[in-house]
Amino acid sequence: MRKFKTVFMRGGTSKGCMFHREDLPADRAEWDSIFLQAMGDPDPKQIDGLGGTVSSNNKIVVVWKSEEPDVDVEYLVGQVIVGKSQVDYKSNCGNMTAAVGPYAVEEGMVEITEPVTTVRMLNRNTDKYINVTVPIDPETKTFAQDGDCAIAGVDGTAAELQVNFLNPAGAKTGKLLPTGNAADELEIPGFGTIRATILDVSNPMVLVRAEDIGMKGTELPEEINGNARVCGLLEKIRGTAACMMGFAKDLEDATENSPAVPKVGFFTKPVTFTDIAGKTVQASEMDLCARVISVFKCHKACPLTSASSISVAAFLKGSLLYDTLGAPEEGRTTVRIGHPSGVMTMVPHMETENGEVRLPAVAVQRTARRIMEGTLYIRN
Repeated sequence: MRKFKTVFMRGGTSKGCMFHREDLPADRAEWDSIFLQAMGDPDPKQIDGLGGTVSSNNKIVVVWKSEEPDVDVEYLVGQVIVGKSQVDYKSNCGNMTAAVGPYAVEEGMVEITEPVTTVRMLNRNTDKYINVTVPIDPETKTFAQDGDCAIAGVDGTAAELQVNFLNPAGAKTGKLLPTGNAADELEIPGFGTIRATILDVSNPMVLVRAEDIGMKGTELPEEINGNARVCGLLEKIRGTAACMMGFAKDLEDATENSPAVPKVGFFTKPVTFTDIAGKTVQASEMDLCARVISVFKCHKACPLTSASSISVAAFLKGSLLYDTLGAPEEGRTTVRIGHPSGVMTMVPHMETENGEVRLPAVAVQRTARRIMEGTLYIRN
């Protein structure tokens, strides 16, 4: 058996293994085998590993000290594809990004300042910069785990982390609007034409109206995952957008080789629904209701990078969301997204300069927790 030090952490509504880059083989070609065994793939039940059988519980994060000016740490996210011998490094994970800040503090990778340490980070999936504010416990001089911050999809409360994605537009394509349009007409094989908004904020995303695919927008993950017609249609929509953005040559290639990029989601106007915990979420608590598909399954909450895209689209004139929901009321700076686990609030900082939309930052409130640290055993 080979041994590797790891920390198992929750970040937002995701969780996975955190590694120091120096503890991994210098040859990156060896990494995939380690990460797949860590999660127990390709068995979809993941009995022989730490994986949780859904994409949000199959994250790998590799962290190292940065030599870049004004950057404390750099990190790379791997998405283990459940049931396959595949690790996807094409996209960042916004939720696990929230865990990188506390991890860097707890591992002594940054200089501590009280009462809050701002960890300056560079994501190497997207080459984008993110700042995470980490509260410091005055007694232990490290991450203050306890607090009164609650986020939808996670039981209890914890210390509040502010995650600021700096200049997140064009993370993978170099453009906020990869097609140049706020809305596009997509030709979907076997379906016809559907209107969609395709944008790239932290990660590429394609969004359609729930009603246009025969859905209400309030369905829970189990119902969506059990609907073969809708899942097949959403994968075709996702694949079509992937081809338009240059991530795949055809629909089959998109499914096989780019399963995590872009994400696909559908939305509707604010509507009261029952979340996965059986609680009633009122229409008055949200600005829109959305569901996001992550690696072929409906996410039980909303991926943070997807939420970033959704929030920007809600403020973007001409987008499908803007046209459907109407212009945000004067002075509003937040977007409240209803999702299967409740509601999350995003703060897109948008500016218009010479007719061009600029996106200095998108911020969100998150929590994180160190669940376990120890030795991971891998077969030779």
